[in-house]
Amino acid sequence: MIIKNFQLNKVKSNENKLILFYGKNEGLKNESINLIFENSKKIFKYDEKDILENIEAFFDRLLSKSFFENEKNIIIKRSTDKILKVIEEIDNKNLEDTKILIISENLDKKSRLRSFFEKSKKHVCIPFYPDNLQTLSKISYDFLRKRKISLSQADVNLVISKCNEDRKTLKDELKKIEYFCLNGKKINTEIISKLINLSENRNISELIDNCLAKNKREITNILNENNFTKEDCVLITRSFLNKSKRILNLINEYKKNNNLELTISSAKPPIFWKDKEIVKKQICNWNPESVSKLIYKLNDIELLIKKNLQNSINIITDFIIEQASSKTNN
Repeated sequence: MIIKNFQLNKVKSNENKLILFYGKNEGLKNESINLIFENSKKIFKYDEKDILENIEAFFDRLLSKSFFENEKNIIIKRSTDKILKVIEEIDNKNLEDTKILIISENLDKKSRLRSFFEKSKKHVCIPFYPDNLQTLSKISYDFLRKRKISLSQADVNLVISKCNEDRKTLKDELKKIEYFCLNGKKINTEIISKLINLSENRNISELIDNCLAKNKREITNILNENNFTKEDCVLITRSFLNKSKRILNLINEYKKNNNLELTISSAKPPIFWKDKEIVKKQICNWNPESVSKLIYKLNDIELLIKKNLQNSINIITDFIIEQASSKTNN
């Protein structure tokens, strides 16, 4: 069955054992995951890839009983139609005291995984669509009002424009403003621009764009001209991840219409005129499979960076050069 994300109270712990979250709104997904499992002490997290590589081990863990576990709460991340057979087998076992949340990115109407949940009368399917300007504005004003911080409409829009329609990024930027204002410091547009790293992000954006376009010489220039910090490395990986997901969507659209100009002109959000040529090159350099592998690698790189912060600059630099040096993916 399909329900809206604001109807999470309908997801009853004693009835809904299998739940599907899909869509592009990662921030709202994370908030909803916390609500679903807010009273859970332990959650087992898997990646679809890990399960499919060792299905037997997954079911051994799923079916095992322990005196220390009254219930099992499981999250399966980055799920696609490939996981459907596993989900159907779980469904047939009618497991008690087990709740499984399947997390997917955008699933089209032809998706067999999405169809399975939509047609089910006992399992729940919740779509998560991108936040719009109205929603992000409300989040911003609610956040600022509670903390008694006054910003103009223009400044709020400036912060929102930085966040790529993602409420998690928005809240991270608003927290920077909150910390700045803690000691009664006055804030203005210039300070906000510095706090949300607009100028630094431009360099980061150029670095990632040229990596996806495999412009190795330009990447070398950007790396030599900028002194990225350890903190920038996490931002680079997240920005890289967002751009990779966008390129994946564009490539899939190009596969459908076989018209590069139409793909660029109909992209949402729109591609600025100055970025069109490099985006074309990115689309031609990659295919869906290679971008999907890149997305997996980026998640691994972010974890590696967080565990090795002192060596983070070398890690991200090596990764970027490696991607730019790899053969073009036709």
